[in-house]
This record gives sequence, C-alpha cells and structure tokens, in this order.
Amino acid sequence: MASLLFGVIAYLIGSISFAVIVSRAFGLSDPRTYGSKNPGATNVLRSGSKAAAVLTLAGDALKGWVAVVLAQTYAARYGVAESGIALVAVASFLGHLYPVFFRFQGGKGVATALGILVALDLWLGLATLATWLIIAFFFRYSSLAALVSAVFAPFYYAMFWSVDLITLAIGAMSLMLVWRHRDNVEKLLAGTESRLGVKAKG
Repeated sequence: MASLLFGVIAYLIGSISFAVIVSRAFGLSDPRTYGSKNPGATNVLRSGSKAAAVLTLAGDALKGWVAVVLAQTYAARYGVAESGIALVAVASFLGHLYPVFFRFQGGKGVATALGILVALDLWLGLATLATWLIIAFFFRYSSLAALVSAVFAPFYYAMFWSVDLITLAIGAMSLMLVWRHRDNVEKLLAGTESRLGVKAKG
C-alpha cells in the first residue's frame, strides 16, 4: 500500500509541466501550439527565450529528482522496498508524459528522465548526460541525442551496477521515451528534423 501511495505522489509531482508554467510566466505562447508542440525545454527554446528554456529544463529535471529522492528518504520508514523505488521512477516519468494537471498533454521526458537517473545514481546520470552532450554537439539534433542516451542508459546501469528491478524501470522509461520520439525518428530519416537552437516558425 505504501509503495502504491509513493507511486501516486510521484505521478502527481511528474505531472507539473514546467514548460507550460514557465512559458506563461514569461508571456510566451503555449509550447503545445508551436514547433514540435511538445511541452519541453527544446521546444521552449524555439520560442527564442533561452532563459525560459533553461528554467524549463531545470524544473523538469528537478521534479524527477525530487520524486525519487523523497521516496528513497522515506522508504525505510514506511517499508518500501526496491520495487517501490522502481515504481516511483516510472510513475514520475509517466506523470511528465501524461500530466493529469494539463489534460494529459505532456513532454517526451528527456529532462525528467535525467533527473530520475541522477537520483538513482549520480554517476549513472552523468554518464547518460555525457552521452546526450556528445551526440548533440556533433549532430545538433536533440531528438537523436535523446534516443541514443535512452538506449545506453539501461545498459550503463546493468554493466556497472546490477541487473535488478531498477534496471527494468530504466529500461521501461527508455522504451517509453523512444516511443514518444517516434515522430522525430521519421523526421530524422526524412532529413526534416529541426536542429538545436533553430527558432520555430509562426
């Protein structure tokens, strides 16, 4: 029961859409109405406001980190096992993808996944972030960097830590992230994907 409650709380934390909140605070258009129509930092950057994009990135990563760290902090007190932590990780990620507070129109989960990975293990998060930065630097595609990082994240954990329920949770998040980027995959193959830093038209 405690694990389920932790999962619900994590989902609600994940449902806070910083892309929409920050855009409103900056007087920008709703990120769900332009560019990729994805409420995430990369699309907010297309509005031309780097500050709004950075705040969105930080907020989305922070909520994933907070959800997991809170669960880890109180797990022993309420008898929540590793399976409960794995549930919290997936639930907070799902909250970002399908936020109950924003008509279930969420982002693709890159920043939130990073926050979750950092909370699970700092070195895992840094390794995944380094993968994203390398791919983004050389190819200038945020979506490609996210896809490659998503593929490597569960393998990093399995190789350097262990194969357990956390590995399965990371793998599940990776599969969901790839699924959310399916349109980007088509655009990458067609050569029509937007590069990092390009302002959206309209």
